[in-house]
Amino acid sequence: MPQVSDWSRRGFLQGTAIAAAPLILPSGLWSKSLKGDGPNSRINLALVGMGMRLTGIAGSFSNFEDVQIVAVCDCVDARLENGAQRVEDLYKQRKRSSKGLRQEKDFRKLYADKSIDAVAIGTPDHWHAIQSIQAARTGKHVYCEKPLTRTIGEGRAVVNAARKAKIIFQTGSQQRTEYKGMFRQAVEYVRNGRIGKLKKIYIGIGGPPRPDNLPNEELPPGINWGMWLGPAPQRGFNHVLCPIGVHKHFPRWRDYREYAGGPLSDIGAHHFDIAQWAMEMDGSGPLQIIPPKDPSATQGLRFRYKSGIEMVHSRKLGGGGCRFVGSKGEISVSRRRIESSPGKILEQELTKSDKRLEEIGKNHQRNWIDCIRSGRKPVADVEIGHRTNTVCMLANIAYQLARPLRWDPKKEQFSGDAGANSLIHQRERSPWTPV
Repeated sequence: MPQVSDWSRRGFLQGTAIAAAPLILPSGLWSKSLKGDGPNSRINLALVGMGMRLTGIAGSFSNFEDVQIVAVCDCVDARLENGAQRVEDLYKQRKRSSKGLRQEKDFRKLYADKSIDAVAIGTPDHWHAIQSIQAARTGKHVYCEKPLTRTIGEGRAVVNAARKAKIIFQTGSQQRTEYKGMFRQAVEYVRNGRIGKLKKIYIGIGGPPRPDNLPNEELPPGINWGMWLGPAPQRGFNHVLCPIGVHKHFPRWRDYREYAGGPLSDIGAHHFDIAQWAMEMDGSGPLQIIPPKDPSATQGLRFRYKSGIEMVHSRKLGGGGCRFVGSKGEISVSRRRIESSPGKILEQELTKSDKRLEEIGKNHQRNWIDCIRSGRKPVADVEIGHRTNTVCMLANIAYQLARPLRWDPKKEQFSGDAGANSLIHQRERSPWTPV
């Protein structure tokens, strides 16, 4: 089993208090790590975890003339080879060279390469914290898929590492930039009072995770199972967790508590993110989490914020997404549509006097690259990703314990509940980080 010599509980959790960071980072920051002659030099990018998501957004990165994908990494041989072929084919289509593209099975070998400026992480959630912090420690900018981490404690440690290293860190919550701007529009209309005073938000997503009860199977050749497990509890191979070869689906490790936060976190990292954005709570969170009275229920949990706004986890919301209910109307938004009741709310365009969100373009990966060059915070900065993921984790903990909880978003602790606080940091398997 591979070792991580500089990984310790003290280092991982150091500085769990919230560290303030400037809105604008030094504009010359990126140039300290980029290789080349100046602002027009290419950013050397490594892709870590060549599953469905990163092989998909490799197409986006390969479109950028100022970015060069120089390495791919995966612990499954077939996916590593497929990922490399995908990158080579993309550059061939764009009449650009992929010469020298590296293939590695261990991400640490890429992190040790000083010629690599940035990494995009698309591994299972239980790996995100270790790989993000290790990248920050080596001065590499990070694009990490959501949910940001598996626990609240890991999330704060990632934020602290990113701030200490002064890297640009984008969470993969692309609803802030993409989907025809529908989520952005909903946020602007809610913030500008077009539905009156915001009273309640309904979030349509799946339920919490369950414990891993999958049977052990024979390990096929070409899979480094120890590297796939990493910090997760020791167990035998199962293809549900790690599909054999190249697959065309999102694997169901997402459903199990040992590796992720269930469907609630997987999609909640998107929709709770939009709700937090609309409430202007990117740096905070709810004060109360109230699960349904039925301890076996997997929907109906409620969050209460200081403002009095209540947010409800409801799988009954048709088509998923977010439904904002105000004193004068409603706005519902999903990846398919945005609509209002009454309809005239969205028919009336925003004016110059209305509060508008900053123009950041329509591509989430491009926003990250632009911020590496400018030194500005990206639209889904690491603190935002952590706060959104915290909402997901609060819900999962409340469902698991089946009791109301009080949360202090400043201290990032539960009030008067030692059992709940014990779930903020969860121990990982040796020799990986004990948390």
